[in-house]
Amino acid sequence: MLEEGQNGTQTVRFEDPDGGRENEEFLPSADKRKPFRFTDFEGKTSFGMSVFNLGNAIMGSGILGLAYAMANTGIIFFLFLLTAVAALSSYSIHLLLKSSGIVGIRAYEQLGYRAFGTPGKLAAGIAITLQNIGAMSSYLYIVKSELPLVIQAFLKADPDSDLWYINGNYLVVMVSASIILPLALMKQLGESRFSSMFSGSLAYFHLVIYKKFQIPCPFEMFSANSTAAHLSLNVSSHSHGHDHVNGLLHAEDDDAHCTPRLFTINSQTAYTIPILAFAFVCHPEVLPIYTELRNPTKKKMQKVANISIFIMYTMYFLAALFGYLTFYDKVEPELLHAYSKIDPYDTLILCVRVAVLTAVTLTVPIVLFPVRRAIQQMFFPTKAFNWLNHIGIALILLFLINMLVIFAPNILGIFGIIGATSAPCLIFIFPAVFYIRIVPKDEEPMNSLPKIVAICFVALGVSFMIMSLSFIFLDWTTGSSRAAGGH
Repeated sequence: MLEEGQNGTQTVRFEDPDGGRENEEFLPSADKRKPFRFTDFEGKTSFGMSVFNLGNAIMGSGILGLAYAMANTGIIFFLFLLTAVAALSSYSIHLLLKSSGIVGIRAYEQLGYRAFGTPGKLAAGIAITLQNIGAMSSYLYIVKSELPLVIQAFLKADPDSDLWYINGNYLVVMVSASIILPLALMKQLGESRFSSMFSGSLAYFHLVIYKKFQIPCPFEMFSANSTAAHLSLNVSSHSHGHDHVNGLLHAEDDDAHCTPRLFTINSQTAYTIPILAFAFVCHPEVLPIYTELRNPTKKKMQKVANISIFIMYTMYFLAALFGYLTFYDKVEPELLHAYSKIDPYDTLILCVRVAVLTAVTLTVPIVLFPVRRAIQQMFFPTKAFNWLNHIGIALILLFLINMLVIFAPNILGIFGIIGATSAPCLIFIFPAVFYIRIVPKDEEPMNSLPKIVAICFVALGVSFMIMSLSFIFLDWTTGSSRAAGGH
């Protein structure tokens, strides 16, 4: 129904059958062909800052797994997949902007409600919740794997000792209880969004490029045991007069190890698309950033999205390339962890590790707030703020995430499952089905080219999800992912 608002605007209210109420405002227009403009927030954000904000929303812990993805696809195949996911992400943002322009809605979940009612809102809310839980889990997994190395470096502790304060499982619980939980229990938290994660990722990006030119290949320091065995074998072969043959064999091994692959497929290739999808999810942030944009138009916001995606696309490719060309087939699912095997006391690596740890620790409570808000909207839509619900949801979320992090064999599983479930929904499936449902049939019939492309987009997203999950579960049942944990 329509109600008179400030400055002569009208408020459109969508009644929600579950008792909640979807509130969105836009300017009425005599010319129905003109796009709606949001008036509940006067956009003051410049074009450049909007590009920066969306870039912050895109960048996350997924950047740490890109070199591993390249190692299991090859440079050319990885570049093709990265380009495809980036282009498809840009197209899905076009679908979101077109849908929001028709109904004047500025929230992802509310588009779901407008398209399919309460089930649509719940589906979008669940996908966003799972995506954010996956992001928080990946952040805490970084705490679990990196904080013990920082403590070892400062205390010069023996990495093989069983001291409790270098046990990652204990440390992640302590960080969650002492830092993340107090921040998460605040009634309001400053909307710094993902700027802290951006700064940590930027430090990591520069480390990867710089270290490529410092770490030679083959890197003898990668494993003390393998180095000792290598030297022992050399001595033995010299004593038997086979030094020339042995040297040739090792030279061939080194050449094979230090030669980049342009195209390859193995059991771990199945994780590549989920890792890339996980790394490009920013779609729940697009409409709020659109609303805050100064003089917003769909064309202007699409340009913001294209530039942000292109910048992250370039940064992702360079980070993956230089990381892969540093470690080749010794790349780990969380690349930062591999640098400690070269020199655990390197000052630059230690500084970057501390920066990344600070970033992910401070980002967890920021991400937890919208997750809790989504859960409250799904289960307690009519209730006002309640401290018991506020605290209880935070405790349950942190408990579940900690259990997931403690029992997950490596970060690859988190990237894989979230990237194969919620990410395809948010990037491919939901924007397309919202578009098909919201855009009037008299404007674009089902047999029109835009609707046919949107249907194909849905099919592509469903195919990605089924194929990725099938290959990941097959990999788990054969035990390849456990074997690759230290890869």
